[in-house]
Amino acid sequence: MTEKIRILIVDDEVKFLDSIARRLEMRDFDVSKASNGEDALKLVRQKTFDLALLDLKMPGIDGQQVLRKLKSDHPYIEVIILTGHGSIDSAVECTKLGAIGYLPKPYELDPLIQKLKEAYKERVTKIFEKDVDRMERIQQICMGNSPLGILRALHDLENEGK
Repeated sequence: MTEKIRILIVDDEVKFLDSIARRLEMRDFDVSKASNGEDALKLVRQKTFDLALLDLKMPGIDGQQVLRKLKSDHPYIEVIILTGHGSIDSAVECTKLGAIGYLPKPYELDPLIQKLKEAYKERVTKIFEKDVDRMERIQQICMGNSPLGILRALHDLENEGK
């Protein structure tokens, strides 16, 4: 069984949100929806997502604020901005905050799906690179340490970043 790409879509335009969610579900994505930034942040505390598709302009917590929080709390989630209120300045700012893509509304489905797949590949690559680094650190720990020293160092490594 192949695991589906888990995506969170955040947009305050409910008809648009429902429509894009249905279209992505038909393309075999595991979709969760939030109609505002507050609900989006609640969802990411309850469930793990691979990707997030965010609108920028929303009442309350806007897309840039959600992006900032997602990337600080969940560094491996890849975020794509999909907005009808884009500008070069906001695209640059979102990229600096960690967005992997910035697409205008209205969108075309096939290029969006391609961007989502590229974002997922980037996520997997980042996780793998971290694991390679971790394996190298484990090898270094095992060189010349006592069994108890190895266990202590592995425990510290496992708890790192929690």
